[in-house]
Formats: sequence, C-alpha cells, structure tokens
Amino acid sequence: MVLRVFGFRENDLKAVRKIKVRSKQRKRIRDGLTDSLRGLSSTEVHSVVGWRDFYFRSYKFVGRLVGRYHDSQGNPTKYLKGAEAKAARGAQLMEKQKEMEAKQPSCNSRWSQDDGGEVWCDNGFPRLVQRPLEIALTGKMSKRCACYNEDQLGQPGLEVYSGCDYLAKRCRV
Repeated sequence: MVLRVFGFRENDLKAVRKIKVRSKQRKRIRDGLTDSLRGLSSTEVHSVVGWRDFYFRSYKFVGRLVGRYHDSQGNPTKYLKGAEAKAARGAQLMEKQKEMEAKQPSCNSRWSQDDGGEVWCDNGFPRLVQRPLEIALTGKMSKRCACYNEDQLGQPGLEVYSGCDYLAKRCRV
C-alpha cells in the first residue's frame, strides 16, 4: 500500500531490491581491499607509483589522505618512502632488463588459430632463454625467444624449441 501512495510500481520495488543486493556484494568486495603494497613486486609497485604520478599530472590536487602513506600534517610516512624506494628499484631493474634484451635480438613470431605458432630469425637461430632479472622484477620466471649466431649456441641456458632441429631458423611452437 505504501508503494501505491508514493507512486511506486512492482518493477520499481524489484529495482530497489537489486540495488540493495548489489550494494551488499560491493561491500563484501570492498571489505577485502587494502592500501598495502605488501606482496607486490618492485615493478608492480613502480606501476602503482606511475599511476599516482599520472594522477597528479592530470587532476587538480585537493589534499592528501591521512593513513598509511601520509601523516596528519600531510608528510610522507616510512611506508610511502619504502614504496617509492621499491618503485625506483623496479624502474632500475626494468631498464637493466631492457638493455640486456637489446643486446640479443628477439625472434619474429606469428600465431593463428588454424596454423598455430611459429618463431624464426632473419639472422641466427631461435632459442628460448631465461630472463635473468624476471624473478627480481615480477617474482616469476619466464623465458623469451632470442636469435643467436651459430658460434653462440653453446652458451649455457639456451634451449632449443621442442621438435625443432638444432640449426633450424624456423620453429613451430
């Protein structure tokens, strides 16, 4: 009856119920959020700090949020200083990896659903190689395809693609 007095219809009541349910779901998700950067790699922290820098450049500054990263006077806390130091380390590691990878050219690659994948080198032979700084960067190990000359193929850590000949310039992946 109250709904009719105020002009609500049954569909309006269903919409209100949906909003209420969504609100409860959002609260559950929000309750699991944190402002802590603990557990993030140095490159992930670098990305967060990069987002913050973009935000400062793109939006009008209105103040600082008192909490983990700023005290009541707006001064940086030890947590902010630690996050910025970790982000700087991430930037250094990313630059070092970029320099290392520039010394050894990457393979060409293509993939299609019909044909699958293929890697090849215009000069040299495709090899899988461990990214040495990847663990420090992301906490995970990964490999990349790089092109090596024949006289470099004896280096430790180079892996021939499965099913590929030792001196093949193209490999199915």
